[in-house]
Amino acid sequence: MSDIKIGRMTLGAVATNCYFVYREDTSDVIFFDPSDSGSYIYEQLKDRGFCIKAIYLTHAHFDHIWGCNELRELTGAKVYAYEEERVLCESAEVNVSAQAGRPYTVKVDEYLRDNESREECGMKFKVIATPGHTIGSCCYYFEEAGILISGDTLFQASVGRTDLPTGSESTLIRSISDKLMCLPDETKVYPGHGMSTSIGYERVNNPFIYSF
Repeated sequence: MSDIKIGRMTLGAVATNCYFVYREDTSDVIFFDPSDSGSYIYEQLKDRGFCIKAIYLTHAHFDHIWGCNELRELTGAKVYAYEEERVLCESAEVNVSAQAGRPYTVKVDEYLRDNESREECGMKFKVIATPGHTIGSCCYYFEEAGILISGDTLFQASVGRTDLPTGSESTLIRSISDKLMCLPDETKVYPGHGMSTSIGYERVNNPFIYSF
């Protein structure tokens, strides 16, 4: 049984899920999607004895990045995103933060490739490109622990919206069908909004997956 653990914080105007992943009995964590108030995230984890070593983005919509720059400044952690997401990271109009009333951009330290294997804090995981919600949306898969951080690609019995800049419904459904439905049924899915689910549950119960 894996000793990899995952914690969740739900923050921001649209209740976005942020996640931190770590090995049990260690203090170093990987943080995913700092949605707002980097200082709050930093203090909460610091008070629990955690140290953020890396920041990974599933995509760059405003509600997933508003805490990113502050958290990087406080921790010194590098920021990573899938390479096709550059246009959203660097444009407040495309990432919709300007329309939300708080223009915001992120300078990513390193852009990632599809199927790239990463290792942080003694844990290995894979980058899975899942365009559709945005052009550069991706998921992160920890095979050892059976964990998928899905961002706004896959939700419990639903999928991410595709009516914002660079979105595409057909691309999103194809990404889920081709890239995620091949994972084991027991894979636990941790989405950007709402409750966690599993690949097996979504395979049977998600009405969007079989509508394409």
